[in-house]
Amino acid sequence: MSQMIVVHAPDSSGGRRVHVDSEILGLAHWNEEQIATSPMIEWRGGGPDSWPAPWGMETP
Repeated sequence: MSQMIVVHAPDSSGGRRVHVDSEILGLAHWNEEQIATSPMIEWRGGGPDSWPAPWGMETP
């Protein structure tokens, strides 16, 4: 059985808490275009297009 990666809503820095099963991996910042359609990621609270980019960052 493969493990599920879970990505939570962004915090005030724009980072998203990420965990695999019950193990917390940390806070992630990335290019959302590259991971938006991955079948290995379960988005909770909305997908990558649900939140604006943090201040000072532009989306493509």
